[in-house]
Amino acid sequence: MTTVYDEYAPRRRPRWLAYLLVVLGVVAVALIGRWAASSGAEKNAKRGRPAAAVATAPVDSADMPVTVKAIGTVTPIDSAVIHTQISGNVFAVLFKEGELVHQGQVIAQIDPRPYRLALASAKATLAKDEATLGAALLDLKRYETLASQDSIARQTLDTQRATVGQDQALVAADKASVGTAELNLKYTSVQAPFNGRIGLKAVSIGTYATPSDTNGIATITRTDPIDIQFTVPQAQLADINKAAGSGAGLPVTALDQDGVTPLAQGSFSTFDNQIDTTTGTVKAKARFANPGANGGKLFPNQFVNISMLVTTLHDVPVVPVSAVRHGAPGDFVFVLSPSRDSVKLVVVKQGPSDGKRIAILSGLTKGQQVVSEGADGLDDGSKVRVGGQGGPGGAGGAGGKGGHRKGGANGAASGGA
Repeated sequence: MTTVYDEYAPRRRPRWLAYLLVVLGVVAVALIGRWAASSGAEKNAKRGRPAAAVATAPVDSADMPVTVKAIGTVTPIDSAVIHTQISGNVFAVLFKEGELVHQGQVIAQIDPRPYRLALASAKATLAKDEATLGAALLDLKRYETLASQDSIARQTLDTQRATVGQDQALVAADKASVGTAELNLKYTSVQAPFNGRIGLKAVSIGTYATPSDTNGIATITRTDPIDIQFTVPQAQLADINKAAGSGAGLPVTALDQDGVTPLAQGSFSTFDNQIDTTTGTVKAKARFANPGANGGKLFPNQFVNISMLVTTLHDVPVVPVSAVRHGAPGDFVFVLSPSRDSVKLVVVKQGPSDGKRIAILSGLTKGQQVVSEGADGLDDGSKVRVGGQGGPGGAGGAGGKGGHRKGGANGAASGGA
């Protein structure tokens, strides 16, 4: 019997052979990947990029001030619209717009002639009624004598006594009228209520001024001393209250809008009595001496930058601001290894800053070296080549400005504090 084989029938392969091929494939892929990585590293080494060029700076120990910075508004302690207290024509304007005036200084004159005549009339009425009272007193004295002799009726004596009382009341009213007339005459000279700078005039000679005029005669603001109002986050209330209650005082500096030029030095005064729930802040005031022939450097309603010293941290580690970076680990720095050929990522807790340096509350010790520039692309354990020593602001030659660029540490870091 002859067996015929179909050449198209499928052939069975042993199962162990399939398993062997899978294992060999996995091993081959692993070997190829390892070879590719090592080959890439060798290529990078041949191209001159075995390590990143960085600049470093030492971790110093220094005193770091803790300050509160805010935008404030210059607010005069006193501000008043000066109104005339009587009606009349403006006789004279006796001030120069924008000048400093003193308490009691006459700034305007209302026509005094009607009020002089009113005073003279009140005095004449007083003199007349005093004469009448004098005659009534003489009559009363006579009636009392006659009554003691039982020469007149008792009713006549009582009537005269009532007449004297009426005349005395009339004289008292006349004296009050004289006082009112004298006061009105004094009011014709409009005086400054306190020392300060006077604004633009709102009246001219010949204007009929009344107490109800909205704009008055002019506005006076007290300029020395003067307050600045600003807001403070509620989280800082406890520290400020503690420092303010120690009796040491909290110095406050007013800076121009550029935040650099100092205008005046003052001290913290007080907080408002409640927190603004919409912003989570509380209003605060600081008082400043503001002397000067032209009213000082602080001007009412001027916007200024405020820097208030709350306390000072003594002998804390400080590094350049550009050394502190931010990413997935949090705030961190790259610390140079003792061999100076690699870096270690160290998570730190940052404190206050003066703009160039930043205090490190935990994570670093004095004497360590941190990467101040060139940290872009670095990771924990990266090889580096020190190209220069960074200064207070991260100065140095290698790597460019690394303080505000994306860094390593899982590719999510950015520099600066």
